[in-house]
Amino acid sequence: MGREGGLPGWLGGLVEETFFVGCGTHDTMKKNEKNIFCLDCCTSICPHCATSHPSHPLLQVRRYVYNDVVRLDDLEKLIDCSFVQPYTINSAKVIFLKPRPQSRPFKGSGNICLSCDRILQEPFHYCCLTCKVEHVVMQGADLSSILFRFDESDFAFAHFESLRMDGPDLLDDDPAPGGGQITPNSILEDPLQYKGSSGGSSADGGRGGASGRNDAAKRKKGGGSGGGAAGGGRGFFPGIVLSLGSRRKGAPHRAPLS
Repeated sequence: MGREGGLPGWLGGLVEETFFVGCGTHDTMKKNEKNIFCLDCCTSICPHCATSHPSHPLLQVRRYVYNDVVRLDDLEKLIDCSFVQPYTINSAKVIFLKPRPQSRPFKGSGNICLSCDRILQEPFHYCCLTCKVEHVVMQGADLSSILFRFDESDFAFAHFESLRMDGPDLLDDDPAPGGGQITPNSILEDPLQYKGSSGGSSADGGRGGASGRNDAAKRKKGGGSGGGAAGGGRGFFPGIVLSLGSRRKGAPHRAPLS
């Protein structure tokens, strides 16, 4: 998607820019991945570069499983994100910037993305920001109808001054609502993938499996099943021992003389 097709510079740059690559200017420094987008310069920068953009509005880009995401709270201040399916990572809603690779095209009926045919949950129409923008352009609609005038103070440099350059991971520095944090190891909650299941049932199943293993270990240590334990430690064949013990002694029977 080119920036000449009526896209404002920042929008074209956001969907086309490459993030989470090393910054050439600060290639010898730690935490030099480009994970900030300057809305004025329309380019990606690293946290070390942010000090050179003190008066520019800056947008932080995060990553989940090699895909760029932006918090819904931030993105919806810039553009109408309605009908773009959000995902939850550690209690924070995010939107993918670009379509994700699909192993096979979707065939069949269902709710799918209007641009890339990815299956979606109702009532969403787009899987990412790029798909919505592309669809609006293809329909001949005016992009200004979905763009907002944003307050630059919401994206001020002051929001990035607290980023620790020597911390364990830059993505961990921005707590998500509810105390969670967006990290590369976060779990993506796909409502279609986990439909009909719950974390509680999975946890119960795990506890049941552990209980079963413990019971099996106890039976093995005790020399068999519960019946064997009740038999006073008579070995692995309590039924046979019981049968031999209950036989009555009688007079021996000789074979008749022929």
